[in-house]
Amino acid sequence: MRIAILSCFYPYRGGISQFNACLFEELGKTNVVKAFNFSRQYPGFLFPGRTQYVTEDDEAAKIESTRILDCANPFTYRKTLQAIREWQPDLLIVRYWMSWFAPSLGYVTRGMKGRCKVISILDNVVPHEPRFFDVPFTKYFLKGSDGCVTLCEAVAEDLRKLRPDIRYRVLPHPLYSHFGVKKEREEAEDRLGLEHGKRNILFFGLIRAYKGLDILLEAFAGLGDEYRLIIAGEPYEPFDTYDALISKAGKERVHTYLHYIKDSEVADYFSAADVAVLPYRSATQSGISSVSYHFEVPMIVTDTGGLKETIGDRMTGLVAEEISPEAVRKEIERYFSDPLIREKCIDNIRKVKKELSWETFCSGLTEFCNTL
Repeated sequence: MRIAILSCFYPYRGGISQFNACLFEELGKTNVVKAFNFSRQYPGFLFPGRTQYVTEDDEAAKIESTRILDCANPFTYRKTLQAIREWQPDLLIVRYWMSWFAPSLGYVTRGMKGRCKVISILDNVVPHEPRFFDVPFTKYFLKGSDGCVTLCEAVAEDLRKLRPDIRYRVLPHPLYSHFGVKKEREEAEDRLGLEHGKRNILFFGLIRAYKGLDILLEAFAGLGDEYRLIIAGEPYEPFDTYDALISKAGKERVHTYLHYIKDSEVADYFSAADVAVLPYRSATQSGISSVSYHFEVPMIVTDTGGLKETIGDRMTGLVAEEISPEAVRKEIERYFSDPLIREKCIDNIRKVKKELSWETFCSGLTEFCNTL
């Protein structure tokens, strides 16, 4: 089968690009696959981070692609559509995670519908930080899809509310396995400049309001000196509020690495961690959980979106009863109070890892395509 994938690839960085690289490589084992990439995702003034691009010393997968679509330039929409039409795919796969991309991607999918099968992989239907135009833009985009794949049931529920008639399949987020092997804990701590012998709590990933770092910091402030908090990720908003909370919790107990974590660095943080905490205010699925699974690090999450479904129901971590510092602190203390909890979580992670391969995901994707 000839499969075109329209989304972001190298030199763009981040979880979406990493996912697409893994998808491209796995589908390419049994199909002819071509990547169509953005020439520009966002104008610079709209991007909240330091850069959208992989740095020279990163080890991101260098997928060969056609860089053609500029979301801010409607003249490229038709150019992209024409390029994909000329390649004549049997299947077009498009990633969708925020409504900014709806006009450009929707133009292309509508233009391809009827010429080949079109499947959209939906990371979100309703964004974590919603705006008034999200619903109409997403409805516009969805009209170009023959079917959709969601990565958890929570997103499927959002999809059913907007398009109850559309065909879809839930395929859980596969593991990110390209970050290398887990290191010895002491080695990882040394590389991060951390003393040994503490209970290491990890907050990992881009720092945005909906991810609840402030909730975790308030929870951490009530924990004893035997605990240490590791914050690793680039802030996508002013960090002043968090600095104040860090001072309250004790600067000597909170270690911050406030930059984009390169693929080659990820193993250090997860190898040093006893547990990863995802104190999100809103969520669908999380790519961080896939990284945690790869490194066999249990998680403590809030009961929002698909986190309970993907972690609590699989018993690979603990779920706080409510989205509050007190509830998160309670689960952290419970986790460390009984070594058997950690052992059971790791055992369940090892079982889940067998189910969450890219081979399984792509097999489910192509089987779904055959039903359309």
